[in-house]
Amino acid sequence: MQVKNKITLGKQGEEIAAKYLKQQGYQIIERNFQRRYKEIDIVALDKNTLVFVEVKTRQGDKFGTPSEAITSFKLRNLVQSAQYYKFIHPNLPDSMRIDFVGISIGEDFKLKEINLIKNITS
Repeated sequence: MQVKNKITLGKQGEEIAAKYLKQQGYQIIERNFQRRYKEIDIVALDKNTLVFVEVKTRQGDKFGTPSEAITSFKLRNLVQSAQYYKFIHPNLPDSMRIDFVGISIGEDFKLKEINLIKNITS
């Protein structure tokens, strides 16, 4: 898959991540859930576990790797948003976790690597 331009890099990364997660057996429930100034990129089910997925896409290494973009502040926001999401959707499974998908795009705009890390808060 080829990303068309830098403006759409983040959205293209989320699209790539959603397709990849489906291939891994995840069922996508919602994308781009927003609560105030916070966002959950992908909400999914992995068997009987509710999964909140943070997606980071980087082109080249100028700004570091995708996983370097996950700060303690970002994690705290993800946990709070996940708890809120579960509160407003009580019918979803009680078992929850936060996963991370890092996407690396080459300078030629071609997909280089997808990295899935499960349960990044443990």
